[in-house]
Amino acid sequence: MEFTKLIEERRSIRAYTDEKPGKAQIEELLKAVQLAPTWKNSQTGRYYIIVSDEMLGKVRDALPAFNQNSSKGAALVVTTFVKNTSGFTQGNPDNELGNMWGAYDLGLQNAYLCLKAKDMGLDTLIMGLRDANKLREVLSVPEEEQITAVIALGYRNQEAVFKPRKELDEIAKVF
Repeated sequence: MEFTKLIEERRSIRAYTDEKPGKAQIEELLKAVQLAPTWKNSQTGRYYIIVSDEMLGKVRDALPAFNQNSSKGAALVVTTFVKNTSGFTQGNPDNELGNMWGAYDLGLQNAYLCLKAKDMGLDTLIMGLRDANKLREVLSVPEEEQITAVIALGYRNQEAVFKPRKELDEIAKVF
């Protein structure tokens, strides 16, 4: 898909069919994620892909009811990053942002995931409200990883809605 069309058509979808992406599709997505830039090529993003009905139920229990409903039918991707690595040298933060660089890098990787998913005919919904402690327990996420988001991944069962964007002069200054 042409890039401009891709970014224009990618939207948060809150209704999915019961068809889940297959193993080959998930691997293709993860290969795209690996191409995203990271601080000093640290590659600290981690992905927990949930497709089995049993595990989907356990992971959905860690989401508020409205996110459970919005992601029904989709596979789920729990994203984390390894703390104290991206933006750090020998265990010390390189600037005042510290671990926010890990979150920044993961955000870039998640954007690649969402855009690649759309390019493959899949849709996504990034969900930030979640019970990190439940997710850590259910997925055996190590303490050195910061749980960040849960992404619904699947085939849409609704039309996408484009919401208006702010005017450019509200978001940017050109000097």
